Amino acid sequence: MSTPAREMGRKDASFEREPARRVFASELRECRYQFKDGEDEKSPTFVLLPTGERCNRIFIVGTLTEKQRQGEQNIFYRGRVVDPTGTFFIMAGSYQPEAMQQLAKIETPAFVAVIGKPTLYRKDEASTPMVSVRVESINIVDKDTRDLWVLDTAERTLDRIEAFATGTGPDVLKAKEQYPTIDPVTFRKIAYEALAQIKI
Repeated sequence: MSTPAREMGRKDASFEREPARRVFASELRECRYQFKDGEDEKSPTFVLLPTGERCNRIFIVGTLTEKQRQGEQNIFYRGRVVDPTGTFFIMAGSYQPEAMQQLAKIETPAFVAVIGKPTLYRKDEASTPMVSVRVESINIVDKDTRDLWVLDTAERTLDRIEAFATGTGPDVLKAKEQYPTIDPVTFRKIAYEALAQIKI
């Protein structure tokens, strides 16, 4: 049976070249490697997950716990979306006017579904890279949709871990090189802990 979370992810992916990947906050925050796929100026930019999958766009569902309007002339919004494993940091500005208007209208706290592009940034040269999600769309959803997203995301995470263990593809090999101190099995425990927090 189709679910709102599955339908949203599938519908969105059909209009874009790159599908929106489901990933928990705890894994996304460990991303440290970003790259372009191609030499062209318009080539897509990806972050590489520690479990060995590239992400140009992601699909997340969680609780929008806070948002802030910032800037005077160039107005933009920052927010925090919390899933059972941690926090996503999101933003929407003048380059995403529709997303910015959507975010501006939502009162916290609220369950939201977000599709956006993850980007690595540093506060300064010495700081650890952080991940921000540039919002393409954000909509209020219900708890059932959030729970189904957790179920789907846990399944995708476990699939990636299994593929990582036996895989020899370029993204898996690059992940092993870029994240030598991270054991992907850690995310298996996190996935099961996330599942334990929901009731399907």
